[in-house]
Amino acid sequence: MAAMRFTIRSETDLIKAINKYGFLPFFRNSIKGFSIEEHIAPEHWYYSDSGQWDAWEWKSPVIQKTGCAYGKFFEHKAVYISKEWFPDFANYRRDGYDFDARYDEGLAKHTDKVFYDLLDNNAPIISKELKKLGDYRKGGNKGFDTSITKLQEQCYIITSNFVYMTDKNGQPYGWGVAEYSTPEKYMGDKFTDKVYQREPEESYKLILEHLKKILPQASEEQIKRY
Repeated sequence: MAAMRFTIRSETDLIKAINKYGFLPFFRNSIKGFSIEEHIAPEHWYYSDSGQWDAWEWKSPVIQKTGCAYGKFFEHKAVYISKEWFPDFANYRRDGYDFDARYDEGLAKHTDKVFYDLLDNNAPIISKELKKLGDYRKGGNKGFDTSITKLQEQCYIITSNFVYMTDKNGQPYGWGVAEYSTPEKYMGDKFTDKVYQREPEESYKLILEHLKKILPQASEEQIKRY
């Protein structure tokens, strides 16, 4: 596969890029040319004259239409991963463990277990409600951001949607609020039937070879670090 050469001018362009390349970070990162930010037409990133934030507005429909995974998977930054590649990616990041097995083996903290169970039992759930249910507030429980970032990087949690709050007249306002779920609940059998099909190391090798093909500008060591 050739290096990434494309320009995003629409939601459809973004969907095509995610499905073609499999992995598509939102923001610039340590690998040059490997992000939406670097490939989107400027007027669709943030257009000050009109106040458009198209790349942000497209998040919810893109997630819903593609069934892809979205979350902080690389360098603590948001990435789209296609539904075809996500089972292998999750298998590698989870090291072959579902969350309960990871906890039983002593590989997860109790605070993460409490957080994961709370989310799993209430998914899909927006961040605001999750914080309320778990008493993550000043004077209450701590570690919300730490747990949710870690569990996304380990692929136990994904962002399943962005939900807009509505005013008393039912009109949406403000930014979309992240809604979280587990891949098992959001993707269903398409994920659970594939996630542990291979050994984690085999999944890693497949992903590495794929990224080397689409990122010829990066060295193998750069990709491994990423």
